[in-house]
Amino acid sequence: MPSKLRLTRIGDRIKQELQELLVRQEIQDPRLSGVTITEVKVDRELAFASIYVSAIEGSERSAEILQGFASASGYIRKQLASQIELRSFPRLRFYWDPTPERIDRIEKLFDQIQHEDRSFDPLANEEEDNLNDE
Repeated sequence: MPSKLRLTRIGDRIKQELQELLVRQEIQDPRLSGVTITEVKVDRELAFASIYVSAIEGSERSAEILQGFASASGYIRKQLASQIELRSFPRLRFYWDPTPERIDRIEKLFDQIQHEDRSFDPLANEEEDNLNDE
């Protein structure tokens, strides 16, 4: 069994090579434009690589993107296997990663809270007015 470090390195390499395939547009599927690979996890037996993807548009396109990856998975696996030397290359499974959307939502909530705190604190408003006058 490979060590955790080796599994992490294999996952990182798969992520790097797959991102390069997407950037060079070697995968001829328009559904995969603007996609980011957020994480790759390889299981202990090297049987599966779980690939987590996201897009700028958010989850609106998640089903379309996952269908694109499912239809191109054989080609992607073949290309990755030619770039990464492993005895047997893991099968690829693609999942939607909602983390970037959650981070964006959390940042908006923090901004909203900060804005509300300023509106309730008369001293903070006074300090802002003094800074704006200068």
